Amino acid sequence: MSEQAISQKLTELAKRRGYFFQSSSAYGGVGGFYTFGPQGAALKGNLEDAWRERFAVGEGNMEIDAPTIMPEPVFESSGHLDTFDDMLIECPECGESHRADHIVEDNTEYEDAESLPIQEVEEIVAEYELVCPSCGGGLAGQAIDEFNLMFATNIGPGDAQPGYLRPETAQGIFVEFPRLKEYARNTLPFGVTQIGRAYRNEISPRRSIIRTREFTQAELEYFVDPEDDGPDLSSVEDVSVRLYAASEQQADDGSIRETTIGEAVADGTIADPWVGYFLGVSQEWYASVGVDMDRFRFRQHLAGERAHYASDCWDAESEIDGNWIEIAGFAHRGDYDLSKHAEGSGDRFTVFRQYDDPQTVERATVDPDMSYLGPEFGGDAGAVVDALEDRAVSDREAFEGEHVEIELAGESHEIPVEKTGFSVDEETIAGEHIIPHVIEPSFGVDRLLYTVLHHAYAEDEVAGEERTYLELEPEVAPTFVGVFPLQSDDDLEATAREIATEVRAAGLSVTYDDSGNIGRRYRRQDEVGTPFCVTVDYESLEDGTVTVRERDSTAQKRLPIDDLAETLAALRAGDVAFEALEG
Repeated sequence: MSEQAISQKLTELAKRRGYFFQSSSAYGGVGGFYTFGPQGAALKGNLEDAWRERFAVGEGNMEIDAPTIMPEPVFESSGHLDTFDDMLIECPECGESHRADHIVEDNTEYEDAESLPIQEVEEIVAEYELVCPSCGGGLAGQAIDEFNLMFATNIGPGDAQPGYLRPETAQGIFVEFPRLKEYARNTLPFGVTQIGRAYRNEISPRRSIIRTREFTQAELEYFVDPEDDGPDLSSVEDVSVRLYAASEQQADDGSIRETTIGEAVADGTIADPWVGYFLGVSQEWYASVGVDMDRFRFRQHLAGERAHYASDCWDAESEIDGNWIEIAGFAHRGDYDLSKHAEGSGDRFTVFRQYDDPQTVERATVDPDMSYLGPEFGGDAGAVVDALEDRAVSDREAFEGEHVEIELAGESHEIPVEKTGFSVDEETIAGEHIIPHVIEPSFGVDRLLYTVLHHAYAEDEVAGEERTYLELEPEVAPTFVGVFPLQSDDDLEATAREIATEVRAAGLSVTYDDSGNIGRRYRRQDEVGTPFCVTVDYESLEDGTVTVRERDSTAQKRLPIDDLAETLAALRAGDVAFEALEG
């Protein structure tokens, strides 16, 4: 079965079984917005809980929940209002708008048109005589415009304060850094996580929940000392990874290198040890939630693709429909974000670094005679003081003569040194304020959910009948166990409902189903990925046992009701394997 066929069947299954479907369908629907149904919401919640357990709790990091709407100055400082653009091309025939880089990538050998200059993309569109995906109209000669992806809104009535829906959860962490560092006792390194919605006004949403206008991110911003030696890699150094490094991409041979985190950091393929650490942690985590690791890789950003402030950046990618899609990004962002918000807000985005031993330094200072500067410079006296202070720090030798020269509003002025109060004094300091660097693992939850479903999709034949099932990991499956009475019978139904209640009390997700024959009920649960089914029959009423069926193998065992909740909990936790159970 082709990858495309799987996607088509998966989309239909997702709608039929309540995983996800287009929102507002009663009103015709709107592109780029999806509702997660009962199964999808549960799977999404389980994935988020698993991420939180590993990257927040497991790493000892904080978690916050910031607003999704933030004021305009935040995004002026972050650069989103100036640079958060995609390439828009409009069809002259039908008027539909499309992303020009996507059209190029879908119809030419160019795999990363997003990183190309607009003029070059226009030339490619003309050279290949590319056409509108909607109507087939020619696009050659059409101008490509920059389209900002930010969703604008107003905060408050009347002359409201401009605001925007956040395009990423990261900014909610960065702007609160001055307070968050206090919670971390001003000690580096420390991390802050957030799981929440983000919004991007995509030109052409497509491919189901892979590219949408509203989506969920799980992000970790890890703050480190720029002079930090890096993490202890011993826990991940032997983790095997498949790397598609920049060198392999430039060689154009498509080769993926299989190595370990330790080797890749040692030979410089992964430039930053912190990035390497989180790649190793993520590799193991992705496998635990059901990503097929034979269809998974880390791809390094090319120089032209990487943000100017990022020293190293890798994407986690999964293979879907024969294509590789980004499901997470790992970047060393330097001090760019905190520096920009410090500049824009005037607040202090630094941490005090304590020296091992106090240091004695010389400091050049000025204490100007304002009785001289006031009459001499009037309202500009304050600016003169600032200029003198800057000159003292940058060029103390300038104060060695009788006069020191400063520049004010493009004009040079000489100030008697004796009127500046210039002095060089020794001072003992205990440390210095530094701007931390940021390591950012950023996960797309919706794309991960789609990947897990796609990689879990399977078909086989049971008792001469075709079967569709989802091989979801027990940890994330939306329903862990289905409980059925064998047939319509008051005693069987009462016992089945009691078992369902007891298993729920043990913290496991349960569905009770008495509709249709038992084979049909098994098929329904297989199709939504329920790992185990429990059937209550007449033998159950006699000897206190039930039939427990395992999803993937369809194998069945008779197990005692008294221990059932405890046994199922052990199966979910991975403490026992189904085939090891006696029954």
